[in-house]
This record gives sequence, C-alpha cells and structure tokens, in this order.
Amino acid sequence: MRRIWTFILTAVFLLAFPMAAFAADGAPKIDSGDTAFVLISAALVMLMTPGLALFYGGMVRKKNVLSTIMHSLIVLGLVSIQWVMIGYSLAFGPDHASLIGGLNWLGLSGVGQTPNPDYAATIPALVFMAFQLMFAIITPALISGSIAERMRFPAFVLFVLAWATLIYDPLAHWVWGNGGFLRNMGALDFAGGTVVHISSGVSGLVAALVLGKRKGHGAEHMAPHHIPMTVLGAGLLWFGWFGFNAGSALGANGLAASAFVTTNTSAAAAALAWAGVEWLRNGKPTVLGAASGAVAGLVAITPAAGFVTVPASIIIGLVGGGICYLAVSVLKAKLGYDDALDAFGCHGIGGMWGALATGLFATKAVNAAGNNGLFYGNPHQLVVQGISVAVTIAFAAAATFVILKAINLVVRVRATAEEEDTGLDLSMHGEQAYPDFVASGLVFGMPSAHRAPVASVVPGGNPAK
Repeated sequence: MRRIWTFILTAVFLLAFPMAAFAADGAPKIDSGDTAFVLISAALVMLMTPGLALFYGGMVRKKNVLSTIMHSLIVLGLVSIQWVMIGYSLAFGPDHASLIGGLNWLGLSGVGQTPNPDYAATIPALVFMAFQLMFAIITPALISGSIAERMRFPAFVLFVLAWATLIYDPLAHWVWGNGGFLRNMGALDFAGGTVVHISSGVSGLVAALVLGKRKGHGAEHMAPHHIPMTVLGAGLLWFGWFGFNAGSALGANGLAASAFVTTNTSAAAAALAWAGVEWLRNGKPTVLGAASGAVAGLVAITPAAGFVTVPASIIIGLVGGGICYLAVSVLKAKLGYDDALDAFGCHGIGGMWGALATGLFATKAVNAAGNNGLFYGNPHQLVVQGISVAVTIAFAAAATFVILKAINLVVRVRATAEEEDTGLDLSMHGEQAYPDFVASGLVFGMPSAHRAPVASVVPGGNPAK
C-alpha cells in the first residue's frame, strides 16, 4: 500500500510540475544578474551628479564655488521627490495621444517588485524606475553650467521643478515611453542624446540669453579657481557614464558590453581630439581641455552607444571632441553669449552630433532591436534622427523661455549687481568655500586652460574659451 501511495504522489508531482513551470514561463521572470547590474548602474549614474558638482565647481570663481555645487545637490533632492510623486508616471505611464504618460502611477502606485514587460522584463519595475530617476536628476543639473554665477537660488529651485515636469518628463515619454511619438517614428536614443543632452544644452543656452551676461564678462578675468577639482569631477563623470550607457541595455548581457566599450573608446578619442586641436590652434594642450574633451566624447556616444560598432565610436569621439572645442572656443566668442561653463557647447552640440551620428553608423548587427543607419543602407534613419533633433531643440528652447519668464513674475531670476560682486556663496547661502584664502587675499587657482586672456577679448564680445 505504501508503494502505491508513493507512486500516486510521484505521478501527481510530475504532472503538476510542468504545469507550474508553464505558468512561470508565461509571466515575466526576474533575473537576479540583470537586477544587480541595473541597480549598480543606477548607483553609478547617481554618482555622476556629485561628479558634475565638482566638474562645474572647479571652473567658477572661488566666490561662487558652493552655490555652483549646491545646484547639483539640490537637484538630487528635488527631482528624487518629483520623480516618485509624478515624474515617472508622466514619462513612462500609460500613453495618452503619444504625448504624455498618464497619472496612473502617481506616488509609484502600481510600480512594485514585479517587472513591467513594456520596458524591462527581467528586472523589477522599481529598479527600472530608480535607474531612470538618475537620468532625470542629472539632466537639469547640467543646465546649471550655463547660468552659473548669476541665477538666484530661489528661482533656480522653481526652475528645476518646472523644467523637470514640463520639459524632461514629456520628452522622455516621446523618445522612450511606450507609445511616444518619436519612439513610434523610429528615433534611436540609446541613453539620452536627445532626452538628456540636447534638451539640457539648448535650455542652458536659452537661460544664458534670458539672464544675460555675468557682471564684468569680457572685461574681468573669470578663470577657473581649481582645475584639479574639475578634473576629479570629469573622472567621476567618465566612471559613472559606464552605468549611464552600459546600464541602458537593462541587463548584464552582450549589448551592455558593447555599450561599455564604445563609451570608453569615444571618450578617449574625444579627449585626444580636443587636446590635439587645441595644441594646433594655441600651441599648447591643456589639462582642462583634455577633461572637457572626454566629457564631449561621452556626450556624443550616449545616443549611439548601443547601436554602433567600436570603430564607429572612434569616429564619433574624434568628431565630437573637435566640434565641441570649436563651439566653445570659436562659436561662443563670435556670437557673444555667456554660456558660463559651456553646457551648450559640450552637451547641446555634442548631443546633436551624437544623435545624427546614430543615424549614420547604427547597425542591427550590434542591436537587432534598432535600425540600420545611412552607412548600412538605410538613409531614412538619418532623416528620423534629424527630425528628433529638431523637435527637441524647438520644444526645449520655447518651453524654457516661457518657464523663465513666468518664474520672473514671481521671484527675481537674475542676481543683483551687489549679489554678484559679493558672490553667490555669501549672498545666497551665507557660506564661503575658502574663508582663509579670502581673508588673506590669496588666490587659489590659475588661468583657464581654454579661455583666452582678457587682453585678447574683442571689445563687447566674449573671452574665447
């Protein structure tokens, strides 16, 4: 009798097991390796914002160091809450008219530990949300480079909240959201060429124009106060960018490996290109130039990282480093705008080139989920990329202008002449980064590696950078 019952129970188990396996296979299944990889990538992307604080902080004058660093730190706090409460739902929630996500996921309602197969089938929805949060944080922080040393802090807080909600979230939905119209059109943006870099760069330029030039710009020497701090920030950005781009594969897989290598290769090529062009043009390569070139290469490869081959990434980096240098050192001086830390020159121009380069070099041999570009027999992809670039520029520019004008009706956006003379560290935050140096009259810094001496400034124009 015991043998009979053993046989029956064994048969029941064997019959039931395939049914259980079938049920499990029919639902999204979390992969622990993918989950760990994307969590680590999210942490790396988070590190980029403090890295940006150092990168920007070293390039301003010593009386504005803390206010510049504070821009990045306050964005970490503001957008972390905004994204959880409403931003994620607007960007990735159920689609409405291909323009915006719904309000279904307010406060992360319905976003839990199970995967959302519309975006990532092997990681919890909360992990995907957290990864995308880090992108939403650093993007408005990038804009702060254009308005450094002259935007009042209360206005900056309002600007970040408005910009994240009204510009970043809709744009992220258009490009990455399920049903977004640019995504439906076939636009390729692996990790944020349009969503992050073009949007922030163009918005930074508009903000710089609306605020006007810094007091004394073109007449006073405005050299970076601490280039080693900037280089440290650039190193942290380069390090974190592996999470930014490789993590966008959303899994520990071959595509992540490809994006990792193309990211590093483009950054290296652009650092060499910037330093090389600077060397030929000015007779000396600079440390600040090499660091800026690396960032330009990272920007340029971002939209293409998961769609192009490694040799293509060399070309993307070389061109990106060269054109960003020319935008910073020639274009800005000729047009006369005061993009203080070159957010537009690096992120705007670099992002545009990267998005268009994706339309040139993308190949399904690297990513079957993408499309071939012009050099692989599909010229239409370059047209689509051009449309996505134009749409991003127009939307970011117009909306940023409106936001700034609206905020100025509520609080003063531009610092007063007295506040600028004092420095925003004291006037906005009541602190000094180097009180001992200030008290003794010592200068902690050196001339900018990629700003022309004051004597070479064209009257009424900008220092070449």
